[in-house]
Amino acid sequence: MDRNGRNVSRILIIDDVEANRFLLRNMIEDMGYMPILAENGVQALKLLERVRPQLIISDIAMPEMDGYEFCRIVKANASVRDIPVIFISAFEETENIVNGFALGGADYIMKPFIPEVVKARVELHLKLNEYNRELLEINRQLQVSVNEQLRQIEQEKKNVLYSLTRVARENASYDVEHMERLSYDCRTLAEAMQLTEAYGSLISDAYVETIEIASPLCDLGNVAISTEILQKADSLEPEERLIMQKHTEIGARILRDIENNGDYNDFIHMSGDIAHYHHEHWDGSGYPCGLKGEEIPLSAQIVAIAGAYCSLTEKRTYRGAYGREEALALMEKDAGSKFNPEIFRILTKISRQLR
Repeated sequence: MDRNGRNVSRILIIDDVEANRFLLRNMIEDMGYMPILAENGVQALKLLERVRPQLIISDIAMPEMDGYEFCRIVKANASVRDIPVIFISAFEETENIVNGFALGGADYIMKPFIPEVVKARVELHLKLNEYNRELLEINRQLQVSVNEQLRQIEQEKKNVLYSLTRVARENASYDVEHMERLSYDCRTLAEAMQLTEAYGSLISDAYVETIEIASPLCDLGNVAISTEILQKADSLEPEERLIMQKHTEIGARILRDIENNGDYNDFIHMSGDIAHYHHEHWDGSGYPCGLKGEEIPLSAQIVAIAGAYCSLTEKRTYRGAYGREEALALMEKDAGSKFNPEIFRILTKISRQLR
């Protein structure tokens, strides 16, 4: 700001010759701008730590640090690289001018100074710099707007999927607490796995966040299975069991269709893996593809184990709820056959943290 409190452009002038500095200072003041003076590049860099000018005018031949080296350092610094640098020099050789532009200089003014030329170049680059800042701000605001619209679209898609999942849950007579428990327990298990040597490199913070919101979609395909089959209290007939097992492929197909339409993201991809493979068994005896071991996506392995624990500790139409120790004892029999034994071991260690 000037003495009257108005915002004025600040211009850093760097020249080791006092007469040149004062001459440029007077020109800048006549234009209504605020000059800041430095005798060489080293001094100018220290000033840039405290002051951000809108334009830099720098001599080339100076002691301690010349104008080229100063410009190179400025352009390598993200916080100040956008400030235009005008070189001033008595050197007329084309090579010197080219070197200045190659280092990121915006202009080149020859000595001795012609005041009208200096003022015209200063005005030009101040305007260009202002236009660039305005354009960057417009782009930033546009990006924020686009990101918000994309976020809303993604949220709407999730809302549709969760609505379908609620229908599937009701068809299977699951209460809302089941899905909330599954989501919480998958997150808790994934966080514990993240701290182990075996899985630490595979599970990031983003992975933990994603599996928390993707896991409830595991039985999305139940939306297309009849309630007579899903709610049957007696054992399913072989043909009924085959129909019920189709829910994995139906859910995966819904999610893959979204993904194949160009809406790829980690949430959709992981949800598809979970829906498709959460009934695969570690020994290859599961469905629908008979995958085994590490062929089964890790997210599906996590949901399979957490889902089994949730189901065993909840009341069903055909049995009561098992206690924590009873459920773990039953699951231990399937460790190495249905479940990844290492993930089951981790689940056992953190079982008191599960809902």
